[in-house]
Amino acid sequence: MAEPRFLVVRNDEEQYSIWSADRDLPAGWHHTGFAGSREECLAHVDEVWTDMRPRSVREALS
Repeated sequence: MAEPRFLVVRNDEEQYSIWSADRDLPAGWHHTGFAGSREECLAHVDEVWTDMRPRSVREALS
């Protein structure tokens, strides 16, 4: 049995998550171009999501 594949996804507020590659993305979420195992995707999210605040909050505070 093949290992499940996941996608790294991001919403319009620039919040990240992972999503099973064999399921349709929910509304408002977009594939970032990174895919891999669950562990690879979580490691990628840890690397790229350096500011957990939603985009609207970051913009309001700048």
